[in-house]
Amino acid sequence: MNTGNSIPVGGTTVGKQCRVASSCYRQSARVTRRRLHTSAHTLHTALHMASITKHASGWRVFIFKHGIRATKVCATKREAQAWALAKEAELDRLKGSGGKTFGDAIAEYARTVSVRKRKPEWEAMRFHYFALHFGEHTALASITSADIGRWRDERLKTVVGATVQREANLLRNLFTVAMDEWRWIESHPFRGVRMPEQAEARSQVWGWRQIKRVLRSDRDKKMGEVVRAFHIALHTGMRLGEVLTGAYDARRRVYILPRTKTGGYVEVPITRRAAKHLPATFTVGANEASTLFSRLTRQLLLDDLTFHDTRATALTLLARRVDVMTLARISRHKDISLLFRVYYRESAEAISKRI
Repeated sequence: MNTGNSIPVGGTTVGKQCRVASSCYRQSARVTRRRLHTSAHTLHTALHMASITKHASGWRVFIFKHGIRATKVCATKREAQAWALAKEAELDRLKGSGGKTFGDAIAEYARTVSVRKRKPEWEAMRFHYFALHFGEHTALASITSADIGRWRDERLKTVVGATVQREANLLRNLFTVAMDEWRWIESHPFRGVRMPEQAEARSQVWGWRQIKRVLRSDRDKKMGEVVRAFHIALHTGMRLGEVLTGAYDARRRVYILPRTKTGGYVEVPITRRAAKHLPATFTVGANEASTLFSRLTRQLLLDDLTFHDTRATALTLLARRVDVMTLARISRHKDISLLFRVYYRESAEAISKRI
């Protein structure tokens, strides 16, 4: 009986044939899509897998991943396989950094941050050594806290903890800016890394016997300038570079500095006693003067004293004559606690003798 939906043809209906044909078409389409997907996956895998072939010098390995090509010739096939795995992991980390390397971070920091510093050359020198240690082409995101810890331990073999702390502050700030401002990394490698303990502040002060030995020492012209700068520093609390580069205004009795280390005041009030040794003309540079003074102290067997100790000596003596705010104005310290902890070095015995 004909239902109206099909027409009998040779014992089979047209409707049944259509359904069979439609089912076959869908099955064929699924097979085709599966084959295309398999072919695409095979091609993708082939493009991203390492290719290792025999070479005249051993085994050549070729990698193409994340749009980056790399190749190397290794002595054995096992070495080639190990290099391929390590290189692929490195390229994965590089992709996690958005393609940014440690060298990119240094260049961007120098361009946007260091350029605003008073002495960018110091940071440039430190970054040069950082790049030698971590690798200029290392993916920024691949540097971990373990890498920072190894750098710390390596530096402590040659320098003191205070130097490591200064360098770590610069390196830490680079990663902070890269994470918070540039959005180049998602985590900070300094988290959980222990830095060396803060070294105790020096307690040495120049006594009058040691001062006399320096002032009475034999010297040539340049050494004479260094000793004169030493004498001025003992009365003013100025640093060596400030004494050598400043200019004295006799009418106002102030020493005018081109720029202070802390970026604060550029005029230093001068005591009447210090004014007797001014004005002074210097031809020796700060670095040479520091070297000459170190040589002089070694000759006089005063190795435990430095030129910078004259600043603490002067401020300790001035503390007996002026109030703390005036002393901070003379020393140009914005943090009075630093003035107390580092530069005020009067001993308990000396204090007890005058109270």
